[in-house]
Amino acid sequence: MNLELLEGSAAIAEAAIVAGCRFFAGYPMSPFTGLLEEMSRRMPAAGGVCLNAESEIEGVNMALGAAAAGARAATGSCGQGIALMQEAIAEAALNETPFVVFNLARNQQDYFQATRGGGWGDYRTITLAPKDVPEAVEHTQLLFHLADKHRAPVMLYGDPLLAQTRVGVDIHPVDHGELPPKDWALDGTGGGTGRSRQVWTWAMGKATDPGPGPDGHWRAVAEKFDRIAGLEARHEQSGVADAETVVVAFGSAAKFVEHVVDELRAEGRRIGWFRPVTLWPFPGDALEEATRTAKRVLVFELNAGQMLDDVRMHAADRRAVRFIGGVSIAESGLSYGPLLDAPVIRQRILEAT
Repeated sequence: MNLELLEGSAAIAEAAIVAGCRFFAGYPMSPFTGLLEEMSRRMPAAGGVCLNAESEIEGVNMALGAAAAGARAATGSCGQGIALMQEAIAEAALNETPFVVFNLARNQQDYFQATRGGGWGDYRTITLAPKDVPEAVEHTQLLFHLADKHRAPVMLYGDPLLAQTRVGVDIHPVDHGELPPKDWALDGTGGGTGRSRQVWTWAMGKATDPGPGPDGHWRAVAEKFDRIAGLEARHEQSGVADAETVVVAFGSAAKFVEHVVDELRAEGRRIGWFRPVTLWPFPGDALEEATRTAKRVLVFELNAGQMLDDVRMHAADRRAVRFIGGVSIAESGLSYGPLLDAPVIRQRILEAT
């Protein structure tokens, strides 16, 4: 293992380049700005391109264009900027154009945005929520693979802790297996042959080589996301087999919850934790099994209760679900507030049990 001390944004940038990303575009907005700066520093030496776009809308459409040409491409912002990208993300999902979106959010209030989306049409966005920088490095490479595997835009849900924490990481290429050829890419090789390609959902079935038509294409895309839901759900759990209380949390908050729950369990309390690694697909079957014997299912997230909906849908007994999180934002509005603190989380768990 060759550890290198890097800030989270630098580690994610390096992992993206190692994964083959050669095009990146974005508009500065904290805490995403650090990733954009790191990409601008590192991408030229890798033979790639990084552009500071005039807005998030330009940035995401640049990434969409590069991806349509066959490049491994990415963009990003925080939640406010991702909101501006929703139309293009939906277009990419329906056009089956793969790229990665890095949401280095300011808190955990973008869960609905990441898992429900704000674009048009029947699509979802595979979303991984790493709990720390080393896992963000792993997830970055995995997301580029999943994007190409499923021909879909995918998302990494991070936050200021991931972006701005400096830790030792080992960044090396990871082989996630074979991928289908990009024989759909608009690389110019079909020009003048009568076999030109297009990446536009409205035109499916209207080109020289007829396809399924818009209705057939959209049906196929919807079926694809149904298949993805059954293939890509990921989670972690500990201590749930005999737990009377299971605490569910995601992202950076989950790391704090894991620490507190492990302490409580060491004190003899029958308590466990469950973490959805993928926010979509949500690991509902695994959560149902993990909470089958629990008397209480506690949800800790730093918002007004968003993942709470998914936990209620999938817990073995929805009546056992209780919310112990809440909105908690720093005075600057750019990071977490006082609820993201181990003693506070401990107190909230104990009060609920």
